[in-house]
Amino acid sequence: MKPRYSNHTKINRAGRLPRPLAGLAIALVAAALGGCNDRGDAPSARAAFVRTEVVRPKDRQASITLTGEVQPRFRADLSFRVSGRVIARYVEVGTRVKAGEVLALLDPAEQEADVDAATAAVLAAASQLRVAKATFERQKALIASGFTTRTTYDQAQEGLRTAEGALETARALLGTSKDALGYTGLRAEADGVVTARNLETGQVVQATQPVFSLAQDGGLDAVFDVYESIFLGNTDSRDVSLALVSDASATASGHVREVSPAVDARSSTVRVKVAIEDPPAAMTLGSAVAGTVKVEAQRQIALPWSALMAAGTRPAVWTVDPATRTASLKPVTVGGYEAGEVLIKAGLEPGERVVVDGGKLLSVGQPVTYEGDPS
Repeated sequence: MKPRYSNHTKINRAGRLPRPLAGLAIALVAAALGGCNDRGDAPSARAAFVRTEVVRPKDRQASITLTGEVQPRFRADLSFRVSGRVIARYVEVGTRVKAGEVLALLDPAEQEADVDAATAAVLAAASQLRVAKATFERQKALIASGFTTRTTYDQAQEGLRTAEGALETARALLGTSKDALGYTGLRAEADGVVTARNLETGQVVQATQPVFSLAQDGGLDAVFDVYESIFLGNTDSRDVSLALVSDASATASGHVREVSPAVDARSSTVRVKVAIEDPPAAMTLGSAVAGTVKVEAQRQIALPWSALMAAGTRPAVWTVDPATRTASLKPVTVGGYEAGEVLIKAGLEPGERVVVDGGKLLSVGQPVTYEGDPS
C-alpha cells in the first residue's frame, strides 16, 4: 500500500522540505536573529558617584617628635687607685652622696704593712745620716789640722750626701705608702647620685677598675638618637619642647647643646644632647622624654589616605577631567606620610580635582559624578 501525504506538507524521499519551504524558513530565522541584535546593543557606561577635593597647596608647619632619656650632664666612673679585697660598701644605686663621702673600703692590711716598712726605712736612713754627718764633721776638723788625707775627707763628704739622699728617698716612699693607705677608701669626688654599682663585699678589685658611676649635680640633658635624614630639613631654631612620656603635663624647654660628629655604625643615628632648662621635679634621671622640634613651614599638597592608589608599582591618584567628567589615573610622588594624610610632592597641579573616596572600583575613562557637580 502506498503512503499518503497531506497536500500542505510534502516531504521528498530524502526527508527534506521542498525548496520553497526551506527558503521561507531561512528567512524567518534571519529575521528573528536580526530582531535579537537590535535589542542587544551595549548600554552606555554608568556614571559612578565619588567624593572629590580640589587640590589647594597650603603652608604646613611640620614638627618632629622623638623619644629620648634624661641623663646627667656630668658623669664620672669611680674606681679604686689600689687593688684589694672589698670589706665594706656603703651606697646603693640611687643613693645621693656628698663630695668626700666614703662609698666603699678595701682591706688595708697590705697598705698598712707598706707604711710600717716605709717608716722603718725612714728611721734607718735618719740613723745613717747622723753617722755620716758625724764622720764628715770629724774629717773636716782633721783636714784643717792636717791629720787626714784629702781622699778620706772626700769619702766622708760623699757618704754624707748619700745618706741625705737615702733619707729623702725613704721619706718619699713613706708618703707614697700613706697615700696608698688612704686610697683604700673610695670617696665621692662631687655631690651627686650613684647611677651604677659593679662591686660586692668580698670581691677583689683591681686598680682603675670602674666600680661606681656618679651622676654629678650641675644640670640634666635629654639625649636622643636621631636619624641622619632629619638633619636634611631646616628647623626654626635649636629650641626643643620636652615632655615626660609618662606624664605629658610635666614639661620643660631645652636647647641643643651637643651634636655628635659621628654616625653610630649599628643604628645609623646621631646622638644629640639637649640641655634641659629648669627641669620639673618629676623629670628625674632615666626618665623617658619626648622632644619636639618645629620645622620651617613648607607649601605642600595634603590628601586623605583614601585618595592614594597605585599605577603598577608607582603611587597614583584618580583625577576628574572637568570637561568630560571622566576619571583618569595619575602617578604622583609622595613626599611624606602623616596621621590620616599623605603629602604629595609632585604630580599634581593646583586646581585639579582628585577623587578622595570611591576610587577603588573606578576604571580609566569611566564617567563620574560628585557632590557639587554643576552638570
